[in-house]
Amino acid sequence: MSPEKMIYMANQIATFFKTQPETDRAERVAAHLNDFWDPRMRRMLLAHVALGGEGFDPVVKAAAQFVQEPAE
Repeated sequence: MSPEKMIYMANQIATFFKTQPETDRAERVAAHLNDFWDPRMRRMLLAHVALGGEGFDPVVKAAAQFVQEPAE
């Protein structure tokens, strides 16, 4: 998967959760990523955030701290 596609998909998830009334949006985005993204996608997301997270919605950047680091 290209980084652009991954950024687009993560931002779509953030956009959905931003429409929800709860204040725990970052945690809910992370829960979705942990439940539905395979380990390679989560590794890619975390690596991109570690490099600054260019292109990510701020909610995605905030969610990264709650994304589970996949086991090797």
